[in-house]
Amino acid sequence: METFLELFREILKALVRESVAYTFRKSILEDKKTTPRRRKQKGGFRK
Repeated sequence: METFLELFREILKALVRESVAYTFRKSILEDKKTTPRRRKQKGGFRK
């Protein structure tokens, strides 16, 4: 029973560690666009 609890605890630690690393990578280390893109002008007069 103790070995099962230790295994379960290690699995939980690994899951928490991976999820924190994923959210950290997504929120802080992700490359974000520095300049906003201009919208294309729509419509206008055409002959």
